[in-house]
Amino acid sequence: MKLATSEQMRALDRAAIQDYGIAGVVLMENAGRAVAEAGAQMVAPMLPDGRGNNGGDGFVAARHLHNKGLSVQICLLAEPDDLSGDAATNYNIARQMDLTIHPMPQAQELPDSLSEADLVIDAILGTGISGEVRGAARTAIEAINEADLPVLSVDIPSGVSADTGAILGEAVAADRTLTFGLAKVGHYSYPGRRYCGEIEVIDISLPADLVAQQQLSTNLITAADAAAMLPSRWADMHKGDAGRLLIIAGSEGMTGAAALAGIGAARGGAGLVTLAVPSSLNDILEVKCTEVMTLPLPETDQRSLAPSAEEEIGQFAASCQAVALGPGISQLAATAELARALITQLSQPLVIDADGLNACADDPQILQQRPGPTIITPHPGELSRLVGVPVAQIQQNRVGAARQAADDLSCVVVLKGAGTVIADPQGEAWINSTGNSGMASGGVGDVLTGLIGALLAGGATPVAAAVSGVYYHGLAGDLAAQHRGQRGLIASDLLDQLPYALKSSSTAR
Repeated sequence: MKLATSEQMRALDRAAIQDYGIAGVVLMENAGRAVAEAGAQMVAPMLPDGRGNNGGDGFVAARHLHNKGLSVQICLLAEPDDLSGDAATNYNIARQMDLTIHPMPQAQELPDSLSEADLVIDAILGTGISGEVRGAARTAIEAINEADLPVLSVDIPSGVSADTGAILGEAVAADRTLTFGLAKVGHYSYPGRRYCGEIEVIDISLPADLVAQQQLSTNLITAADAAAMLPSRWADMHKGDAGRLLIIAGSEGMTGAAALAGIGAARGGAGLVTLAVPSSLNDILEVKCTEVMTLPLPETDQRSLAPSAEEEIGQFAASCQAVALGPGISQLAATAELARALITQLSQPLVIDADGLNACADDPQILQQRPGPTIITPHPGELSRLVGVPVAQIQQNRVGAARQAADDLSCVVVLKGAGTVIADPQGEAWINSTGNSGMASGGVGDVLTGLIGALLAGGATPVAAAVSGVYYHGLAGDLAAQHRGQRGLIASDLLDQLPYALKSSSTAR
């Protein structure tokens, strides 16, 4: 599903008005009517309105709710003379209908009005803001959040950036958000996603071919998207057809990371999975992983993989369709040296995670020297070390950060976290729609590495493996949470649910 930025949405509105002759007041009428219908479902409202199109939508909603016989108060956080265009038109209609309008530019009286309300319709700011919320708008947002009333936000909760999901100082915490034409990037990007509640996209009669013509490069991953990206399977395929995956993983104290990645790959559909591990840990992994083979390799005195393992890894990788590198390999200097050598030498499609990424932190440009396709799966801290950008800055604009890193490092980037973001070097980005807070647990990322590796080995492109892998990994987490609850979820719970998550693809195609 395509997501728009605020500017892209304004361009669509302009084109609908200028090229198709659809009056702006018609678009506003359609939006406001939908808000009124939703508001009527949620009880009788009170409306704090702004001066732009968002405020205009609020005036329309107020009019329709009044016609339904509901008691409506409009709290106007602007001087009436400041209104213009379609918003002014609908303000004047509301006046002619004798709706109750409280001009309160300083919002001092808002708490009193809220005390009489059953529902708040937030039509204060909308999608057009970029700077920090101040003045009367901020006062109103704070009052709404303190009122403990149901809240319906128009287009996007006031104070949430439509482009990044950042909170611009203060934001309305909505129970439900109605957005128009297309969902916006900020609706599904954290932390903004937390403030939106239930999100519904409303058709306001934008021409479908106009939307299709737009260069929209951000997507929300849906079940149909993920299912379409899975590698094909056929009735007479054998394990070799399903793909051979080599996973380079494990060190002393980190055998669990290797096991989770290996079993995650097997559960993800790989035909043959081999774990390349330090030789003294081989017996442990043999016990942990019944369906996964092992390749014992030379090790350091600290029981991590040694640089001398490079040749044997290269020879074995030649028989594989994909390789995964990093889970639990440690940050020892000798092992990091091996990781860097493998990154620049292996030509197979490669997934790099965890300590494989840490090995690149001092010289991330070696990722550009890869002779084959690359997927990296950093959490925000690992991406921060790779690109030299503070974690807080990455989290303020996760889509932008992932997109920039994909361009700079010439690889597919999977920026993990709530609303995992995938970006490719061509500028396309995807936001995941599955997953939950129970997945904030050690080892969950190792399962993802194995799953993405399995899909790569099975023939998926790097983008398809990353997008579908992230979606079904999150769905496995959601299924696990349904059975066990989110609190106390562990990585192996996802392993049990992966086949059920992937099974859902048959109904989503």
